[in-house]
Amino acid sequence: MKNALYLFFALIVLSALNITLAQSKGLQLKNVLVIGQLDKPEDRYSMEINVTEILTELGVKAIPSLNMLKLGTDASLIATDSMKQLISAKGIDTYLLVSVRGYDKIFKATTLNDDFNTALGAGNLFPLYRDEIVSVSFEFKFFRNGAMVQYDIIKCGNVSNRDAVIKKLRKQLRKIAAKNWK
Repeated sequence: MKNALYLFFALIVLSALNITLAQSKGLQLKNVLVIGQLDKPEDRYSMEINVTEILTELGVKAIPSLNMLKLGTDASLIATDSMKQLISAKGIDTYLLVSVRGYDKIFKATTLNDDFNTALGAGNLFPLYRDEIVSVSFEFKFFRNGAMVQYDIIKCGNVSNRDAVIKKLRKQLRKIAAKNWK
């Protein structure tokens, strides 16, 4: 009985260690297509370029979706087979969807595990910045083989204008990307 109890605790410790090691590996991001899900073209452009720039600084091959689509084109075209083949030919196997989740500090991670096509087709109601707000929450969803593999929320507080939002996002994105995505 005593040996069975020791064996039971040993298995619990080993499984906890495996979970910890698996989580510490991170996303191991090597290449990514950055897709900004924002209604205003200037917001989408700013988001994609800033995220791409930070990922490139970390050694990740990152391409903004605006390099694949014309400005003003619906991002859902990326889900077509011909576009997926074109993107795959460029060596991209990971898709990152970036959107504004809202303007409150209390957003929790979503429990929805949408596939890539569903997430790409979802609309976005929020611009990058709105007057009289002080906090913006951004949602980052990573997809491989059509399934979500990583989800993060970045909250930027004490913002007073659009430039402050971008500046705070870049600062926090560097930290989270280096820690969780690399």
